[in-house]
Formats: sequence, structure tokens, C-alpha cells
Amino acid sequence: MSEKIVETYQLKILLMGIKPPIWRRVRVSSTIILDELHEIFQCAMGWTDTHLHQFVIGINRYGVPDHEFDCDEDILDESRYRINAFLKEEGSFLIYEYDFGDGWEHKVELEKILPFDLNQKLPFCVAGRRGCPPEDVGGVGGYQEFLEAYMDGSHPQHEEMLEWAGDYFYPENFDPNEVNEIFHLNADKNNV
Repeated sequence: MSEKIVETYQLKILLMGIKPPIWRRVRVSSTIILDELHEIFQCAMGWTDTHLHQFVIGINRYGVPDHEFDCDEDILDESRYRINAFLKEEGSFLIYEYDFGDGWEHKVELEKILPFDLNQKLPFCVAGRRGCPPEDVGGVGGYQEFLEAYMDGSHPQHEEMLEWAGDYFYPENFDPNEVNEIFHLNADKNNV
């Protein structure tokens, strides 16, 4: 019987179609299950987990099957698969889709395979760039239009967009320490 080797995967999550890019770099266990990875991506990116999602790997889709919907017949249960079944070497990637209405696609690349370190808490956000778009903004095109109004004080919809986005939206800001605080709070809550 072969022993499963646990390593640390450093992943880069890139929100596709946005310029300048919005991305995160996180470290996770190589044996993490896809449904747990979904929760990590939600936290790291800044999404609120209020929409459907799926992982697209090759021709297969992995998510939360709902057999009441015909379109979900071919979706595989993400809670049954570990990431190291798909990402086996540096440079390999998968697609993570969130909010099928807005169509947010994330390219998730395995950047590095590192030795597992018992002293490092996982998951861990190493770095990132730019804030996450607001939920329900309308995908890539809607976000570009929103930003034009949000950033331009003379735009007729500027005040409306400021109010709609709320006090906590800053398009250029990202702090990995804030993500790590949430990761650790969630870990502590799960260990109680």
C-alpha cells in the first residue's frame, strides 16, 4: 500500500477578462477537497458565495449536483475529489466559474509544489492584486461600465454607483492579511 504524500500547493487565481488583472496567490494542502477549495476561493477573492459555482477540468464539470435540474445531470460531486487528482505538476491549471449569470471565470494555476510544513497554517494567502468586483455587477462588461461611473466624479451615475457599491469597495486595494485573518477565524471556528 503506497502512502499518500501531502505537499503544499501554491495556486494563482486569476479573474479572467479584467485589466489590470485581479488575482490572488494562495497556499493549500495538495489533498484538499474541491468543495473546501471553493470556500477558500470565495474568501480569497472576496466573493460572498451567493451564487452557483463549478470547477471545469478538461471536459468534466465538478460542483454541487442538484438532480432536480436537467442541466446538472453531468455535474460530478466536488466533495468527492481532491485537487491533486487534477493538478499534478507545476503549470497545470483548472477553471473555477462563479455566478453563472455574471459569468466570472478564474484560471487557477498550480505555480509551485512545496514541501508540506507543519508550522505553516493552511490555507494561507501569500499575495494578491486589486479588489474583487461587487456581486451582481454584470460580469466583465458590467464591471467595466460600473468602474467608469464609480471612478469619474462627473459621470451622471457616479453617486448612484458609490451608494450601490457601499463603503467597503475599493477597486485598487487588496490586503492578504485580512484574508488570512478570515482563514484563521474559520479554522478556529471549525476546531471548536
